[in-house]
Amino acid sequence: MPAAIRQRMVVCEGYAGKKKACGLTQRTLLRGEDSVAHLGLTPLDGSAILRGIHPSSLGKEKRAMATLADYAEKYQTIRMERRDGILQMTFHTDGLTLQWGELPHREFPQAFHDIASDPDTKVVIMTGTGEAFSGPRAIPDARLRRTAAAWDKTYWEGKHLLLNLLDIEVPMISAINGPALRHSELPLLCDIVLAAEETVFQDSAHFANGLVPGDGMHILYPLLMGLNRGRYFLLTGQTLTARQAQEVGLVNEVLPRQDLLPRAWSLAEQLAQRPPLVLRYSRVLLTQHLKRLMHDLLGYGLALEGLGVAAES
Repeated sequence: MPAAIRQRMVVCEGYAGKKKACGLTQRTLLRGEDSVAHLGLTPLDGSAILRGIHPSSLGKEKRAMATLADYAEKYQTIRMERRDGILQMTFHTDGLTLQWGELPHREFPQAFHDIASDPDTKVVIMTGTGEAFSGPRAIPDARLRRTAAAWDKTYWEGKHLLLNLLDIEVPMISAINGPALRHSELPLLCDIVLAAEETVFQDSAHFANGLVPGDGMHILYPLLMGLNRGRYFLLTGQTLTARQAQEVGLVNEVLPRQDLLPRAWSLAEQLAQRPPLVLRYSRVLLTQHLKRLMHDLLGYGLALEGLGVAAES
């Protein structure tokens, strides 16, 4: 950030009432590299900087920090447990494999926000329940039919689902325990991706089911697999085994299912030995490119998906 802009931010105490005196305009603050979003800051942290307050000096009442007790039992579709700073979140539906639908679509963004707001977590492990990570396989008769107005809720939740996940500022490890047929982008956004030998990947919910793949799948798969392979995957309903996913760069390690969580915990314990700020800032740095892509393309993709849904309604 240019020094002149930085200096004007610091001296701008009481910014809201002294916009002209500070020489700052909304356009100045949101332009290019000077945007707080491009700096990886939350709106709260950004507003604090504008008032000359470093985010670390904000009290809990202003930062709205969470504790595990605040949210551990809050969600019907996620079990949470933490040991020595390592938080394991396990996705499920009534204690069985996660069945994707409106409830997890609503709960996950808020859960990720709570986890991101908890300063006592050092590493996060994401996994599923039973013999699959997520389902069910979508079928054309079950595809969404909504008006444009009704799509707004899906649009809002869809953006915050991925942006709030990327706002978790500690390393994340996914332990994919089986087929990931719905929203497989969630575990693939983790920093280390482990998969059981039985895992398969497929985007069953979108193009093959009559929907535009615009909820982040259009960003992540071409990014990780390469543009042509990613487009082929999304347009053909291709199924990738765990080994194939490892070969094209989606997965780091493939293990027997019984070894999956022990390996995830071993890696998490190794990472947790690093200083807290090293953990946090490494995650911030290594996800910055992903955040830029999501800010640029996620809302657009969701809007096009919604237009496709409305056209069929």
